Amino acid sequence: MTRHLITSALPYINGVKHLGNLVGSMLPSDLYARYLRARGEEVLLICATDEHGTPAELAAREAGLDVADFCAEQHEVQARLGEAFSLSFDYFGRSSSLQNKELTQHFGNKLLENGFIEERITQQVFSIDDDRFLPDRYVEGTCPHCGYDKARGDQCESCTRLLDPTDLVNPRSAVSGSTNLEVRESKHLFLLQSKLAGEIREWVDAKEGWPVLVKSIALKWLDEGLHDRGITRDLKWGVPVGREGMEDKVYYVWFDAPIEYIAATREWADEDPDNRDWKSWWYEADDVRYTEFMAKDNIPFHTVTFPATQLGSREPWKMVDYIKGFNWLNYYGGKFSTSQKRGIFMSDAIEMLPADYWRYYLLANAPENSDASFTWDGFAGTVNKDLADTLGNFVNRILKFCSSKFGTALPEGGEIGEREEALATELDKRLAAYNQHMDELQIRKAMQELRAIWVMGNEYLTDAAPWTAFKSDPEAAAASLRIAINLIRIFAILSAPVIPNASEKLSNALGLNLSEKDWITGSMKEELQVLKAGHNFEVPDVLFRKISDDERAEWEEKFGGETAG
Repeated sequence: MTRHLITSALPYINGVKHLGNLVGSMLPSDLYARYLRARGEEVLLICATDEHGTPAELAAREAGLDVADFCAEQHEVQARLGEAFSLSFDYFGRSSSLQNKELTQHFGNKLLENGFIEERITQQVFSIDDDRFLPDRYVEGTCPHCGYDKARGDQCESCTRLLDPTDLVNPRSAVSGSTNLEVRESKHLFLLQSKLAGEIREWVDAKEGWPVLVKSIALKWLDEGLHDRGITRDLKWGVPVGREGMEDKVYYVWFDAPIEYIAATREWADEDPDNRDWKSWWYEADDVRYTEFMAKDNIPFHTVTFPATQLGSREPWKMVDYIKGFNWLNYYGGKFSTSQKRGIFMSDAIEMLPADYWRYYLLANAPENSDASFTWDGFAGTVNKDLADTLGNFVNRILKFCSSKFGTALPEGGEIGEREEALATELDKRLAAYNQHMDELQIRKAMQELRAIWVMGNEYLTDAAPWTAFKSDPEAAAASLRIAINLIRIFAILSAPVIPNASEKLSNALGLNLSEKDWITGSMKEELQVLKAGHNFEVPDVLFRKISDDERAEWEEKFGGETAG
């Protein structure tokens, strides 16, 4: 039986993540893991905070904290927010762990032994006023390709092109803002990607069915020619190289961060070594299917650099089978940005509304095939129409009406007829499509099917009209109410990967003990009759409330609207 290893791109440690980060990796990885668990699959969902590199040092400096203390504090913040958004990570690790240090040094040593790392003297930017070398992200300036004036020395946030600090126009120190810079020599290690280009291309070419976004980015890099990549930096915070003559160097954050997927699994296993085996997931793991989730700016490192690291080790490490890449969720056409504090952040969002409101909206509008744009009108419209009216109103009016006319138990009487047969047939088709879209990680299509299943419940109610039938044929009303309440059970199960908290409320209201491993596997004709006459229920509080025009206007003013881009 296949085991499923799932990883989310690691959220960076330099502050609370915004909604774009959430929908670009963490939330869809959770959705997929929850879905697979419900189908009875063995799943290991791994994530961690990415804690090394220049932004961590800069953020710690701004906060007036030692960088290690800052990272420990922010890891707890991000872990708590993950829990608040019901992200069901089996383990949420830290790239500053001892396990990651050991594994990163192991890969570095193997690559050196196998001739895929060499020392080179490089030209590095040195800040005279700061009296220090400035690694890539410590240098800011104008991108020579697109003209973006806040580009970093490793990558332009605007056009995503990789850069070296010496490429920037009008460079300045990110530490002090000083332009009193000069270029000096410094010794560094380089990963010889050029020697592995053929193997990487062969590996990428063999990946049939990858999203166009992912494969096109990988092939673009390969077609342009892979350059050897510097994998050390002149920093104190990071994984030390641990080699004579390199005592003042650490590994580049983009070298050690993907290795943390393995290291976090080892951290997870080390918590319960008698019952957990990290190596079985990563080393000679032929029964494992490995899926990664990430935004498009992370794709090159996961389709080229990390595979080069694994291939060059000449060891049988598990390599990714499928990469689900996402475009960007923008904020009114402008980019969400942690560094520039623009957009809605997870800490703000969870204070405003419960997690399920955000989870559903973000998944229903996931930026799969193109960039998407968050607007408050769009958010409020989706919540009010889909969650409050289509799902929430169905649940509340059925249970309230049934309790007022028949009491808080499913009523007896009546039989199912052609209307219910037709409903079951259409539900079977919808469920098959929902499962297929989830299996294929077509997230927006899956959400459309889920919503269509909710809509079918409302259409059935409109047709059956138990409130009208009750006056002349109470038994017919009773039969349709039993069907409708069984629909609530079906909704609770199928919605659980998307809105787990609301699904739990529905489970409790129906007196069920649904777990994360429940799914609809029988025919819908049978499922519509699981709860029998006499089964007790409670009327829950309002499942989803509507967002008022005043609230929408208030939030738009607080967080910025049309002028945000």
